[in-house]
Amino acid sequence: MARMSAEERRESVIRAAITEFGRGGYHGTSTEAIAKRVGVSQPYLFRLFPNKRAIFLAAALRCIEDTAAVMHSAAEGLPPAEAHKAMAMAYQRLIEDRDRLLMQMQMYVAVASAESAGDHEFGKPIRAAWSEHLYDFSLLTFEGDTEEATTFLAFGMLINTLVALGYPPDDRVWDGFWPETRPGT
Repeated sequence: MARMSAEERRESVIRAAITEFGRGGYHGTSTEAIAKRVGVSQPYLFRLFPNKRAIFLAAALRCIEDTAAVMHSAAEGLPPAEAHKAMAMAYQRLIEDRDRLLMQMQMYVAVASAESAGDHEFGKPIRAAWSEHLYDFSLLTFEGDTEEATTFLAFGMLINTLVALGYPPDDRVWDGFWPETRPGT
């Protein structure tokens, strides 16, 4: 069996970190758990990433980048009204991966927690990536219509909340959504 390169192992760590941080949060996840999931030692993990914070940041940025890639692909070549629905449907499929959804939620909590503790640097790269890859992309997709972009992103956060809380697709809280954007459709 061929050995993985450091870059392949790094990718494995990021995928494992998304799962572990999603389930346990920043403070509740140990680097030992991430190393164990990947099948490497902690010292090797720290050769790939300097510290836990760097691992979390890599996982958070990957989560944002993957979400943006799904949105880009869904919207490609479509007018705004069609792009809106296509992006919503693509996003719903993306967060069927519960670990990815939970990582997003933990990302928001970790940044807010760091801010509350006076660490204003922790969230800067995450906010920058979110602004560039999600907000700015939404603005471009909806031809600069800030109301449409904001509404789209707000519905995305509502979807996150409803899915995270486990509302079934036939619950009344999903009224007002396109049927195809409900979970499991």
